[in-house]
Amino acid sequence: MAAGPLSHLHAATVSLSTCTVQQPRATTQRLHMVFHFTATLAILYYRFTNLIHGDVPMLPWGFMTVSELIFSFIWFLTQAFRWRPVARTVSLQNLPDDDELPKVDVFICTADPTKEPTVEVMNTVLSAMGLDYPSDKLAVYLSDDGGAPSTLYAIKEACSFAKGWLPFCRKYGIKSRCPEWFFSTYGHDELLFRSDEFEVDEENMKLAYERFKENVEQKTNGASAISDRPPRIAIIHDNRKSGRNRENQVQMPLLVYVSREKRPSLPHRFKAGALNALLRVSGVLSNASYMLVLDCDMYCNEPASAKQAMCFHLDPKLSGSLAFVQYPQIFYNVSQKDIYDGQGRSAYKTKYQGMDGIGGTICAGTGYFLKKKALYTCPYQQDEHLLHPEERFGESSKFIDSLKSSENKETQIDRFTTAVLEEAKKLATCSYEDNTKWGKEIGYSYDSLLESSFTGYLLHTRGWKSVYLYPNRPCFLGCTTIDMKDAMLQLMKWSSGLLQVGLSRFNPLIYGVSRMPFLQAMSYAYFMYSPFLAIAFLLYGTVPQLCLLNGVALYPTASNPWFKVFAAVYVSSLSQHLYEVVSTGGTVVTWWNEQRIYFIKCISALLFGCADVMMKSLGFAKANFRLTNKVVNKEKMEKYEKGKFDLEGAKMFMIPMTFMVLLNGVCFLGGVKRVISNGNLEEMFGQVFMSWTTLLFSYPILKGLVPSGSKGKKIKN
Repeated sequence: MAAGPLSHLHAATVSLSTCTVQQPRATTQRLHMVFHFTATLAILYYRFTNLIHGDVPMLPWGFMTVSELIFSFIWFLTQAFRWRPVARTVSLQNLPDDDELPKVDVFICTADPTKEPTVEVMNTVLSAMGLDYPSDKLAVYLSDDGGAPSTLYAIKEACSFAKGWLPFCRKYGIKSRCPEWFFSTYGHDELLFRSDEFEVDEENMKLAYERFKENVEQKTNGASAISDRPPRIAIIHDNRKSGRNRENQVQMPLLVYVSREKRPSLPHRFKAGALNALLRVSGVLSNASYMLVLDCDMYCNEPASAKQAMCFHLDPKLSGSLAFVQYPQIFYNVSQKDIYDGQGRSAYKTKYQGMDGIGGTICAGTGYFLKKKALYTCPYQQDEHLLHPEERFGESSKFIDSLKSSENKETQIDRFTTAVLEEAKKLATCSYEDNTKWGKEIGYSYDSLLESSFTGYLLHTRGWKSVYLYPNRPCFLGCTTIDMKDAMLQLMKWSSGLLQVGLSRFNPLIYGVSRMPFLQAMSYAYFMYSPFLAIAFLLYGTVPQLCLLNGVALYPTASNPWFKVFAAVYVSSLSQHLYEVVSTGGTVVTWWNEQRIYFIKCISALLFGCADVMMKSLGFAKANFRLTNKVVNKEKMEKYEKGKFDLEGAKMFMIPMTFMVLLNGVCFLGGVKRVISNGNLEEMFGQVFMSWTTLLFSYPILKGLVPSGSKGKKIKN
């Protein structure tokens, strides 16, 4: 499963990619680190010395010290992202000829037709089939963990539609090869010059798409997942029968439907199990060296993405230790106000670029091209993973042979015989992994529900590297969450999964530091321990306010020099965030929205993430894969685009925030009254300011508590 020697020979003579440190951004951030670190140490010194030797209220002062320690710890970890941010570019013109490119498999996973609309899944499949890559070297696999017969029907219909859609896209140079996107208001203006011939062809293609869509929606209406079923493998399109060199035939990749076996009494390992099954099945069918993993709602927006990734995988300076190329998740439905921070600007425009400069970015779970060999062995090792292969990979001789064979070795035209398909079904059974190393030492790990992020972390601990490419044209587009409930559920799932890893034997500050660069371990520690910010924000949002109500001072007076240190840290933190937002194309409105939703998420989703980990550790809850709802509600979308918070269904998440809002309201009014009565504003200014800013950040929740119209509901269920 190695790329052909001709490819490496060609790549060795030319430059396929470049990596540039982002200056003056890196220098500016390093200077800021020195200032902020000094001020933070001063605050901690002030807290501890007064706690030990000063005449201060021990319990509230101790709580404030704990919260400031947490803030300082997370801030320290964040600096890893700011140390050496880099930007990468590729040179597509320097790639070898198509005949010398390695094979690529595309893995698309779907699990529940009620939450993941089948038409949307098929659009992702069609966009993947339209990648600008040799059709006989590209294979698209759909893993249907729902096992609904309607999904198999839909992919057959998609294949039929693709026979007209793909030639249409290639004829007119259309890059948006997701038909739903192209025919929508988002992508309809892609072509500036529209000939009469194009207008006619486009209208015919639109009618064909509407028929396809109607047929699929009728068939999938009311479809549901089947939890007890045998494995099923279906070759939807065999690219051997319509290869690139056949005249009058549509160039299409191999298209395969995979529904692995599921039994209620046997573990199925969620998405990690599905991806491992795809690794095995694809090994005996297409046996590509590289794979692209896509969420079922994340479609290909740039046909050249596979060739862009090969610019890194075939680069002799990188290829030996490169595990995967990660692309950003870009969302087409992000509103101008982006009240839920759906675009993930902080991650995709700052943190990922920062990690890329210190050893490799985290695996985001979708939109990444991975070298399959990285899931089986360590870099620069040849055949060590093939010693005693049955003990590691299972008893399938065909799959083991696929690991040993060269990718460029010719296979028989009748490779999809009944025997081969039966072997593929065997590889997709529940019992195949018994007494093997799947999920433990090879493939995607079963130790975390965040299978891709955790497996990417393990790859980095084994010595593999990764790169991050943020091209001008988004390579993959998806739909972001548009209400509070889905945003909170998604973040709770991530925070719970990452915190579990951080508290396990795989924690980055011990296990990670001993196996990867220190700064890279710090960046992983940030993701895994940031849920603790919920504790710090909860203390900061309640303790000073209660003390304000009771006239107990927790900060130095406004005229005290120590107050200037606190103010300097606060302004420094806000300024650093504002600099990052503006330098990555954002505005002051973006900065404010990010500040506000960050506070809300910490008091809700991150807090519930911490509670979820605690419940699981005590045995009160079991691991459960929470599938994000991908059905778009028009009413919710309109509300989101207007910048109005939608709290429907988020009542549970809003309980801590509601408590904090009410507490701050009472404490602010009572505290201000007391300050005016006692005339000690200078002494209590810090706490008055804290209570006021908490109310300001919580305004959307406060607004949700006020009855609207005749409904008289506080927070909708």
